[in-house]
Amino acid sequence: MSSTTVLFSPSSSLFLTKPSPLTKSRAAAAVRCSNEPALSVSREEEGVEMMGRRRSLISAAAAACGASVLGFAGHGLAATQGLLAGRIPGLSEPDENGWRTYRRPDDKSGGHGVGWSPIIPYSFKVPEGWDEVPVSIADLGGTEIDLRFANPKEGRLFVVVAPVRRFADDLDDATIEKIGNPDKVISAFGPEVIGENVEGKVLSSATAEHSGRTYYQFELEPPHVFITATAAGNRLYLFSVTANGLQWKRHYKDLKQIAESFRVV
Repeated sequence: MSSTTVLFSPSSSLFLTKPSPLTKSRAAAAVRCSNEPALSVSREEEGVEMMGRRRSLISAAAAACGASVLGFAGHGLAATQGLLAGRIPGLSEPDENGWRTYRRPDDKSGGHGVGWSPIIPYSFKVPEGWDEVPVSIADLGGTEIDLRFANPKEGRLFVVVAPVRRFADDLDDATIEKIGNPDKVISAFGPEVIGENVEGKVLSSATAEHSGRTYYQFELEPPHVFITATAAGNRLYLFSVTANGLQWKRHYKDLKQIAESFRVV
């Protein structure tokens, strides 16, 4: 028999979960808030009634933290945004193939600093089972990571929305071609995604056009990752889809389809 301990990491807005062994007939559970002491319950095994009381107490403690806990099995991650308890805003109902389309809501706020113009919305498709994961201010890339999604069995993705003025002063109406050719873009911005130089890691690259906008598409290894890059307004968009080795082998086709579905709308 085992229980779960839910802990708050001070460097992230996510909860971390880990299993904790029980000693013989005793059970313990804790819910820890960012600025509250841990609330714990210990009991002897006394049947279903006590178990129900224990669950109610833990649920009340989680509510006191002002958070909705959503676990991601296998990832050790849980979200703390109440909106995640239901259907994600911007995520459509499944189509006939079970895929959903996410479109960034026009009024969605983002941690992109004072003075930013509204972000031109983007969209992409994911299979059933992919869910939004809250973005932490502690994330590598800081406020430029606009969105995360994940499926614990298949992989994860994130969207980087970076100001073009980081790269050029005269690109208020940017296109990816103005920023550079595919080789220049992946060499300059690939490290933004994988955290290291991309030399020797680019397996393939392609160029696609949709509604008059050009997209650069790359596959890198290692790590296993698809990157789609484009530009619009005064921003560069980097869409990254990645997975571990086993996930990549089993879900390669779907991961590639997710990466190629990215559009700035």
